[in-house]
Amino acid sequence: MRRDLDHHEGQRVSRRRLIAGVGSVGLAGLLAACGRDGGTVTTSTGETVTPQATAGTSGDLAALFADANTCTLTASTTQGPYYFDADKIRRDIREDRPGTRLRVAIRVQDSEKCAPLPNAVVEIWHCDAAGLYSGAEGQSTGGGAPGGTPPSGAPGGGPGGTLPSGAPGGGPGGTPPSGAPGGGPGGTPPSGAPGGGAPGGGSEGEAADLTPTDDKRYLRGAQVTNADGIVEFVTVWPGWYRGRTVHIHAMVHVNNNRVLTTQVMFDEASNTKVFAAAPYATHTGRDTFNDKDNIYADSMLMKVVEDGDGYLGVINFSADSDRDGA
Repeated sequence: MRRDLDHHEGQRVSRRRLIAGVGSVGLAGLLAACGRDGGTVTTSTGETVTPQATAGTSGDLAALFADANTCTLTASTTQGPYYFDADKIRRDIREDRPGTRLRVAIRVQDSEKCAPLPNAVVEIWHCDAAGLYSGAEGQSTGGGAPGGTPPSGAPGGGPGGTLPSGAPGGGPGGTPPSGAPGGGPGGTPPSGAPGGGAPGGGSEGEAADLTPTDDKRYLRGAQVTNADGIVEFVTVWPGWYRGRTVHIHAMVHVNNNRVLTTQVMFDEASNTKVFAAAPYATHTGRDTFNDKDNIYADSMLMKVVEDGDGYLGVINFSADSDRDGA
């Protein structure tokens, strides 16, 4: 089985359809295809692709993960107001976004067995250097420049402004952002989707998925964990918006369930170094750092090292794959 999903970079595979079972193939079909040579699935556009797990773990990753090993259940957080199924299964999620290259490696472990969790689907999404989210550029600017009036339900009050009822700090799961459907894209959510409660004691599952308001999909993607439980993405260092520290959102799916929704952060020394250079330097006025962020926890920090012309960040996720609270 080939291991590189970049061969299918431009093909749109609806992960929502795969998980919900309303398309031509269920998530079980995707995971089965990843576990056998030559396995294929049919995409939402009728194309046939071969989904593959992330390549075998390289030596540099193995050493970094050894330092970051933990089997403590990863904290669940709000998914925020800008999550939706981006229809993108790919490793390189940058598209046309400028910024400092960031290689993200995530190892998913079963919290009970303290063992790698292979064939899980991991999604990540984050804002660009200017604080914009694809699919929600209008909402993430507040209809203007980053830092303007926030959309209803924006994390930390969105880019500047009053903390909305039910936003992080007041407990996730409040009023969904304007235009968000009650049950996520396509109506009734799949098993384990928002509306079905959150694993790990969190309540982020109560938030609604966003209905995209533009056709951009940069800085969003999904990958399948390999035998070591690892996925890798190539992206750019995230930017910031008012009311939140620098972060990346992540979601882990096993079978038909969203078993973990969380966020990852970066040490402030690295943020400061990156933001001193283009294109970040022109986006000034950052108001929220790790020590004042209402979601940040030390356990959410990525271990970051220099990597060629950019950085490599690694983190462990320990997920309750059977959703029994352990």
